[in-house]
Amino acid sequence: MDIRRLFGLNMRRHRMATGTSQEAMAAKMGVDRAHVSSMERGQQNVTLTTLWQAANALGVRAADLLDEDPTTTKEVIVGKVPRKARTRPSG
Repeated sequence: MDIRRLFGLNMRRHRMATGTSQEAMAAKMGVDRAHVSSMERGQQNVTLTTLWQAANALGVRAADLLDEDPTTTKEVIVGKVPRKARTRPSG
């Protein structure tokens, strides 16, 4: 399996297990939500620093995001994490 896809599947699995949204994950990592999305889809070739930031944001070891165990890296098909209610500016 492509290492980027492997990382993305593991990242999404851990994020969903904690009930963390992509927005919250992005805020913890200091990146944009779209960047988190592209990492989860295996479209980003992440740096070691990004790997470390993702692991810290999820409260897991960096090695957990590179786990090749086929029972944990299968496609993650679960419901979406609820978003926070958006507030509209009054005026």
